[in-house]
Amino acid sequence: MLRSTLLTAALSACALCLASWSIETDRSTEHTHGLFEIREEARRFISHENAKGHQQWDVLEPNLKILVPRCAVPLVTQWTPKSLGRSKLSVMVICTVAVPNSVMRRWDVDVPVERKPNLTGSPAVPHRSERAGARTGLDVFE
Repeated sequence: MLRSTLLTAALSACALCLASWSIETDRSTEHTHGLFEIREEARRFISHENAKGHQQWDVLEPNLKILVPRCAVPLVTQWTPKSLGRSKLSVMVICTVAVPNSVMRRWDVDVPVERKPNLTGSPAVPHRSERAGARTGLDVFE
């Protein structure tokens, strides 16, 4: 009986702790690099990409299970190479030199992105094959 009461109390405390945790509160410490800073680096990269005007992207949240050591050098960002087999587009945030630790010397975290919805009310940019005049399969024959 006492054991089940202690287990229930411990689980409740754990649930409260997890409920208060978010990307916003996951900041870098002396030993770990926070997901907040990793996401912000991806946002800076996407802001620069969006300024080019080709396509507009929103940054989503990195996997909340990720835990990486603090980076000793400035983070590097790039589009995640397609050769890595990801099914959706993402930004790779890279640490080339981690603070000395027993786990890893370098790391990279993929931060997913999605296309911004077209909020202007103007028609979406046609698909490339439509611009090139290719048949889309929607032609109506008389």
